[in-house]
Amino acid sequence: MIGHDAIDWWAFGGHEGSEQVMISRYALFLREFLKKVWVRVVSFAILAVLAAVLARLLSPYLPPELALQTGSEAVSQLLGILTSSMLAVTTFSLSIAVSAFAAAAGSATPRATVLLQQDRTTQNVLATFLGAFLFGLVGLVALHAEFYDASGKVVVFLFTIVVIGLVVVALIRWIGHLMQFGRMGDTLDRVERAASDALMRRLENPFLGGRPLPNAPPPQGTCIAAEDTGYIQNIDMKALQSCAESLEVEVFLRCLPGNFVTSGRPLLGATAIDLDDEQMQKLRRAITIGSRRTFEDDPRFGLIVLTEIASRALSPAVNDPGTAIDILGRHARILLRWRTREDAEVRFDRVHVPPILVQDMVKDAFRPIARDGAAFLEVQVRLQKVLSALCGAAPDLFAPACTEMSQEAIARANAAPLISAELVALRSAAPDLHNIDPPLT
Repeated sequence: MIGHDAIDWWAFGGHEGSEQVMISRYALFLREFLKKVWVRVVSFAILAVLAAVLARLLSPYLPPELALQTGSEAVSQLLGILTSSMLAVTTFSLSIAVSAFAAAAGSATPRATVLLQQDRTTQNVLATFLGAFLFGLVGLVALHAEFYDASGKVVVFLFTIVVIGLVVVALIRWIGHLMQFGRMGDTLDRVERAASDALMRRLENPFLGGRPLPNAPPPQGTCIAAEDTGYIQNIDMKALQSCAESLEVEVFLRCLPGNFVTSGRPLLGATAIDLDDEQMQKLRRAITIGSRRTFEDDPRFGLIVLTEIASRALSPAVNDPGTAIDILGRHARILLRWRTREDAEVRFDRVHVPPILVQDMVKDAFRPIARDGAAFLEVQVRLQKVLSALCGAAPDLFAPACTEMSQEAIARANAAPLISAELVALRSAAPDLHNIDPPLT
């Protein structure tokens, strides 16, 4: 079966340690295609057909005595047991997975369920169970159609033993996986890992392999607007570079993955002023617009989803400040990995890309928690300590955004029902640019 690691390895450069840039729209389609469960199920159906064909081809070369020694006459019973049991196990396992998705959507946020639905272990286990059912069904059909003789049954018998072994391994993995699958901690771990991975990919190539967008207004040229409404999911930098070279123009991106665009909003600009509709359409096709945000190429989305979970935990209906405090620590782990890279390789020298801003990341991570947790002293204190830790780790990078967020959080706390002693404790935890190094306790 094809796993996600293989497509990620191929789509992001083909070797370990390579700098990852935005993938092409064809690789994006293939990556999304390989996430489907039915792709793995089809692999088992192909295995069943392969077993039947090999049994027919190899039977003349196998001695009849081998069928008696291997007990190949039992293959019909084995396939029958496999078919009947796997259908029940698949139905039961699917109900468990759906319940886990619903629990994650209810206790965390619906935006996090996509990470559970794309869980490799769950998909592989369900595909193994359903695929084993299809294998047994195809095998029984070929067997009762007398597609092969006694020697050919040896081949089917051996394939059946292999499939049974895969089912046993899948059952063991599934039992262990269910111990934490869909729980709050598991959901938070997945979102944090997705956010951290997306951020590190972006920091490796802060401008997606292109040139930084200049602060000055771009030269006069053609403004190319979006034709669809939705979220930017992927930008095919290689396609943009190829178009720019063929048109002999410079391209200036006006958006990044995760930005919401509407029909008629500028997507990019080009230095040429005489582009026709076909040329502009070719440039538009390099930018994929979808109905939802994705985690892979959007570092801000992971932080937003974590913050959504914290906001729900701070609601009066849930009243779980501990989860919000946990998420503040996860935000700190993600953002503390931020490193400014000045030597990023420029692979697409005709494409100018805007940077991802620290100010936006800090607001995405902390503003909703400061708002919804204004009345929780323990949450506000941890928020101030996290902001102080970020300032202490990289003052030049985080100090402006974190001090502004600290002041906003204190202003919200002043309007909340906190007593004066609590406000004093809160201010004492706020970032002090002259002495930054408070403990995160």
